[in-house]
Amino acid sequence: MKEKIVLAYSGGLDTTVIIPWLKENYEECEIIAVCVDVGQGKETDGLVEKAEGMGASKAYILDVREEFITDYVYPMVKANAVYESKYLLGTSIARPLIAKKLADIALKEGATAICHGATGKGNDQIRFELTIKAFAPNLKIIAPWRTWDIQSREDEIEYLLARNIEVPMTKEQSYSRDRNLWHLSHEGLELEDPKNEPNFNHLLQLGVSPEKAPDMATYIDLEFKKGIPVKLNGKAITPIELMDQLNIVGGANGIGICDLVENRVVGMKSRGVYETPGGTILYYAHRELEYLCLDKQTTSYKEIIANKFAELTYSGEWFTPLREALSAFIDSTQETVTGKVRLKLYKGNIISAGSESPYSLYNEDIASFTTGELYSHADAEGFINLFGLPLKVRALMTENANK
Repeated sequence: MKEKIVLAYSGGLDTTVIIPWLKENYEECEIIAVCVDVGQGKETDGLVEKAEGMGASKAYILDVREEFITDYVYPMVKANAVYESKYLLGTSIARPLIAKKLADIALKEGATAICHGATGKGNDQIRFELTIKAFAPNLKIIAPWRTWDIQSREDEIEYLLARNIEVPMTKEQSYSRDRNLWHLSHEGLELEDPKNEPNFNHLLQLGVSPEKAPDMATYIDLEFKKGIPVKLNGKAITPIELMDQLNIVGGANGIGICDLVENRVVGMKSRGVYETPGGTILYYAHRELEYLCLDKQTTSYKEIIANKFAELTYSGEWFTPLREALSAFIDSTQETVTGKVRLKLYKGNIISAGSESPYSLYNEDIASFTTGELYSHADAEGFINLFGLPLKVRALMTENANK
């Protein structure tokens, strides 16, 4: 019986090379190509025919775009999870879902192995394999980049040319890119040297640079219910439509461009440019609403949780007890995060233009400069005396010690 291998297939350079490589190195193997559609757009067009034409016995395209947003992206937004203060985890958050679907297909097909195209230097190998271990612990994992003789993307191109196989990109445009509904990442070529400024004229695909954005601001309204966006500009909207429209308006205004030298899980630093126009808007709007609806101590502790949540997501530890426990805490904080946020988008900037909530903790009678019944200025003296007592005691101790 032929060994069945499920391949995480995108039709890009790596997986285009992997199909013939598997055929050459695993005799009598049956390759089942699986493309998990998390919003790659036209990249999925013709993939079934392409995979089968190259030797795959079967090919799947699984449309999980809505599941991606509701079950993975929205929990991340509710957490305000940002890796190293800049990265909105666009690639990281998609990998657990993709890997889970790969495991599902592998178990359904009776496969013995799952193959992925992640490199031995990258984070994705960890994200894929931790998830596979969580759902299909007995499956073998094949990672060609850790075993083959190919050393670079240029070698991959030469490998295909030597076998008269069409190369899916040119050498001049051989960026390593990852696209989904949430973001688009770029790595490689001039970005590998941190002193080089990115050439946004040919790099950006989801939007424009702030310099090329319109001279007039764009206003948008976002409404949330329990931390989840439900309306855009007053109209109910599906998760997929929301991300599509926010990406369009955000990209047109130069929003969400991130150039980051980050710390990979494997210990090295790498540089990438990330486009996350819609995601950047969502994060900003959600945070503005939390400023209204969460108390001081919850806000403070949630910031600690956000950092840990981001770290777990980045490291591929999505299907872990800790991440699930953190999500349970975060969900409890979102019970009152309901309301409307108005934003002004202008040349790469997001500017608050007002927010409101039926659960707002802002009380004008207390916050106003006009004295009201709920707050007595005279009470401040006693509070300050008690709040400053440790400082006063320390100062007295220092005076006595110096006598």
